[in-house]
Amino acid sequence: MVTYFFLAVAAYSFVGNLIFSLATHSSVAPEHRTSRVFGSIVAAVAGLSYFLILSDYHHMLEDLAKLTDEASRHQLINRSYNAIGQYRYMDWAVTTPLLLLKMVGVLRIKPHEAKRAIFTLLAADFFMVLTGYIGEQQLTSAGEIIATQKLLWGAISTVGYVIIPFILLRLWKRFKDRAKEPERRAYKWMALTTVTTWGVYPVGYLLTMTDLNLNWIHISFTIADVINKVGVAAVVYLAAKKLLEERVPEEAVLPGHQVG
Repeated sequence: MVTYFFLAVAAYSFVGNLIFSLATHSSVAPEHRTSRVFGSIVAAVAGLSYFLILSDYHHMLEDLAKLTDEASRHQLINRSYNAIGQYRYMDWAVTTPLLLLKMVGVLRIKPHEAKRAIFTLLAADFFMVLTGYIGEQQLTSAGEIIATQKLLWGAISTVGYVIIPFILLRLWKRFKDRAKEPERRAYKWMALTTVTTWGVYPVGYLLTMTDLNLNWIHISFTIADVINKVGVAAVVYLAAKKLLEERVPEEAVLPGHQVG
């Protein structure tokens, strides 16, 4: 039930983030409004994913209560974890590239100015998610993990993960001088999440091959998702709002006013 609580709170957080992103679209500097659209899509996809995850987990709990045999309970829990993993990877395939594009936007990078770097960034992200997904499917017909194959695909996926912060660092060195201080702070915070909270996912990937209770992995992934999606959205919003406030009087951006 603790896991169910975390899943439900995350789902509500993403819905709240979606409403907030839409409601505050015009409350940020114009050059960051596309980023707010990206944030809205991230929130919508994540919210839908978590409601599907929540439904799946709820049905699993109902079925689990009917089982007394330990082997059957173990098999049901593993099957549920694998099913929920499908939703997570589908979510990440859409949301993680948008989060990276938000980072590119924070430094005011126009696509034509760094086409190769942006393409490499998005390609590495897609490669990471796809190969990680393939790794999660290395299961026997009974749903047991084939460890050697899962480790191999995990190692392949890590290549994409390593490339991402390398490209972000190169973009930072090249474009940081054009950004204002609030934008630079936001970019550094977002870059930090890619080497910290993004790292939760490969750790969880490896821990599925141990005897660790899978609920701990659900909880860890859920917390990381909220930080990486709601937290990042808040950081970018505050930076973009600060820029607008520096340009116009505060009363000009209150409801009922328009900025010329």
